[in-house]
Order: sequence, then structure tokens, then C-alpha cells
Amino acid sequence: MTIRMDSRRWNNLIAQLPRPHLLQTWEWAQAKQAFGWEAHYRTWEDDNGELQAAAQILQRHIQLPLFNRSLCMLYVPKGPLLRDWSDAALRQRVLDGLVEFGRELGAFFIKIDPDVILGTGIHGEEGAVENTAAQALVADFRARGWRYSNEQVQMPNTMLIDLEASEDELLGAMKQKTRYNVRLAGRKGVTVRKGGPQDFPALYQMYAETSVRDGFVIRSEDYYRAVWEQFFAAEMLTPLIAEVEGEPVAALMLFIFREQAWYIYGMSRDLHRDMMPNYLLQWEAIRAAKEAGCEVYDLWGAPDEFNENDPMWGVYRFKQGLAAYEARHIGAWDLPLQPWIYRIYAQVLPRVIALMRWRGRRLTQGQVQGGLEE
Repeated sequence: MTIRMDSRRWNNLIAQLPRPHLLQTWEWAQAKQAFGWEAHYRTWEDDNGELQAAAQILQRHIQLPLFNRSLCMLYVPKGPLLRDWSDAALRQRVLDGLVEFGRELGAFFIKIDPDVILGTGIHGEEGAVENTAAQALVADFRARGWRYSNEQVQMPNTMLIDLEASEDELLGAMKQKTRYNVRLAGRKGVTVRKGGPQDFPALYQMYAETSVRDGFVIRSEDYYRAVWEQFFAAEMLTPLIAEVEGEPVAALMLFIFREQAWYIYGMSRDLHRDMMPNYLLQWEAIRAAKEAGCEVYDLWGAPDEFNENDPMWGVYRFKQGLAAYEARHIGAWDLPLQPWIYRIYAQVLPRVIALMRWRGRRLTQGQVQGGLEE
């Protein structure tokens, strides 16, 4: 059924399901609302009224060339959430329910991004473990007309750290060089403090500097402020800031929801990089997540292809040093409800994204240059 929600009710509801994702929380939808997304809430119960599945569905209207009307699309970020994805009857109820809801709203396609792990480790290498149930799920998606999306909004692969070990065990599991750099940063005088909204302007500027230096595109400051302020107010975000003699040199945003933590945004300056602030920063994030009762720390992102040619290889090696392991997800899937419109959308989208990235890169470069000249 579709229901009205508030923060406490929705978050408590999805907490009944296994490992609910941060992007399915009420706060995520509220942050996205200012940027054209409207949230809908849907649940599925069994005959006894016990929750079996839930989905926070984001709706957006877009305009395509040659169309005189706005077009509706639906996206379920890191969802839907199911108690048991291997339950074929439940899976059918949920997918059918999403399709029915999409048709009610006149959507031309639905995108889902279930947080289901396809396997851990690098596929084909020693130690890799494949999830046969997830492979069957992928086959079922294809049989139902879903297609692996060309627009993977979230990265399908990530790196996870199991936090159930002791701090000594977590530190001991790191690669020797990583462990050395954690201690080196402390000896050289790097300190880490918790931040707050008063730090957000400076953190965005640092994030912009990072994006220009490392060659990735970011959004506007308004977007990140909306996300950070929403989650900070809900006590689900802790900014951690590494400093040298009181001057910020690196930072990360540590998100926590129930038993899981996420490192989604990280930023650093060129200043004092020889003091290894990022290593101490991640260690303090691990400690903070563990203290909060988290069982897993998601480092948010890994290469699409695990080889040295992938642009994320350097970041991957850094995360590997923290004793994180690879988690390969099934990724995002699209179901065209109006196939001919979806085909046009799929053709236009890459050009739109390329233009947005170009404009975003130019805008960020200007902001960074302006910040440096002040």
C-alpha cells in the first residue's frame, strides 16, 4: 500500500528489514526534494500484517526534445528493500506493485537499484565468493523485461569493512604501510575533530578543490548543503576534519543509519599531504562507526573493472590498505513502461550528461579559482 510518512515513522519502519540503506531513509528524500524529486512510500505486508518489503520511490518530471509535455520517471535508490529477495512470491508482489504504481503515475520508466550483493572479492580470483541467489535474481529481472541500466546512478561496486572485530584486530588487519601511515599522521601532529554546519562552506570549497585536482565532477554547493544539513539535523551525519596546527587539510562525511556507516564524501587539500592525514581520518571514522554500534563500514565505491586502467584504481588501493573487501552489487535496472519514449531518453541521456559534466567542471574550476584568490 502507498502511505503518508514522516521521518521517525518511515525510518523505524524500514529498520525492521535487513540492512536498510541510507538512500532509502526519509532524510535522503527530503534533501532531494529541493532538486525536483517527490517521494512516495509503499509497503508490502504478509497476512499477519508483518512488514515484508518497503520502497521509497522518487518521482521526477523531465523534458525531452520534441515533447510538448513533461515526462514522469521513477527511481528507487538502493531499493526496494525486501526481507528476503530469494522469496519469488514476495519479489513478484513488489515488482508488480512498482509497475502498477508507475502506470498510475504515467511514468515512462522505472529504475530500481537493490542493495543486493552479487559477490565478494574479485570475480574469478582466489577467495571470491559468488551469491548464486543474486545471480538467479538477475536472471529473473531479465525474464520480466528489466534491463541493466546504462545509467548507473550509484556505483555498483564498493568496499566494505567488517566492524565486528576489536580495534586492535581492525588495525592489525590493515596493510603494513597503511597502519604505519595511520601512526605517522598522529606522530606528525595531525588531529581529527568533529565538525558541524559552521564548517560546511569550507568543506565544500575543499571538496571542489579535490574534484578539480582528481578530475571528477561534483554538484552545486546548494545540493551538498541540503544533504549535509538534513542528515546532520537528524544526527545521522558526523563530519570528521583532519587538521594540522588548527588548519583543515582533509575531511570526510561519515553517515550512520542503524547498524551501518557510509563514507560518501571525502575531500583533501594539497597542503601537508606528506603528513598522511587521510589515513588517520579513516581510522577515526572506523572508530567512530564502531563506537556507534555499526557492524559494517561502506567506503562507497570501487572500480567497475578491477584493473590498473580503471580511473579509481588509486582510490581502490587506498581502501584495500584499510583491510576493506570488494562487494559487487547487481546494480541498477530499468523497466521501460513506454518503450519508444525510453529509447529516445536512452539516446539523449549520454549527451545531456556529457554537457552537464562539462558545465559542472567549468563551474567548479571557477569556484575553486575564486576561492583561492580571496
